[in-house]
Amino acid sequence: MSALLLKTEDLVKNYLVGGQVVHALNGVSVEVERGEFLAVMGPSGSGKSTFMNLLGCLDKPSSGRYILDGREVSSLGPRELARVRNRKIGFVFQNFNLLRRTTALENVALPLMYARTHRRDRREKAEQVLSAVGLSERFHHHPAQLSGGQQQRVAIARALVNDPDLILADEPTGALDTQTGLELMRLFQDLNTRGMTIVLVTHENEIAGFAERILRFRDGRMTANDRVGHHGRGENSTDRTSGKGRIVP
Repeated sequence: MSALLLKTEDLVKNYLVGGQVVHALNGVSVEVERGEFLAVMGPSGSGKSTFMNLLGCLDKPSSGRYILDGREVSSLGPRELARVRNRKIGFVFQNFNLLRRTTALENVALPLMYARTHRRDRREKAEQVLSAVGLSERFHHHPAQLSGGQQQRVAIARALVNDPDLILADEPTGALDTQTGLELMRLFQDLNTRGMTIVLVTHENEIAGFAERILRFRDGRMTANDRVGHHGRGENSTDRTSGKGRIVP
């Protein structure tokens, strides 16, 4: 298995707005190895969200190449992109994006239903990942019965349930208070030490400090690709596995 998980080559994304071409992303090239933890930073309109949408196969580039796990996905059609998203990528959003009328267990099991996993297996795996993120006593709670931090843990469990190669987290601490946000980052850190590859968008330096590398964007270009060491990371951060992160209680 190659150590390289994803690679972009001269990614460009243009939008037509009011008859004007907007260059949202302009020639971004980057490589990410399995087991890395990256933070993406930049001001509003810098291109970081466009970059994350392309990494998540939620959009297609205007030009350039995106290779994920050895496969070029930049030219795939909608159905194939949906299959890649379901099998390869887990998403965590700022506002949790949980279904309000379903339990934590049902929210987490949803990607497995789309993957046509047997019902009994869906429940077993959903219970496993919820326990792994510290919610073994919250299986049957609805989102309104959970704190913000607990809701985000449910969202992380949902992102993990299909054993993805990559977790993309878009401002995952943005709706949380400082202490809860730091607790959540320690959870991400723990997942990363078990081998999970994480790319996270944030505007907070303290949150970015948990990552190993920081990609900085401005005006559609990547202006910096800095390795930041382990000053914000836990003591066990060097005890890393080399393959895909398998999350177990």
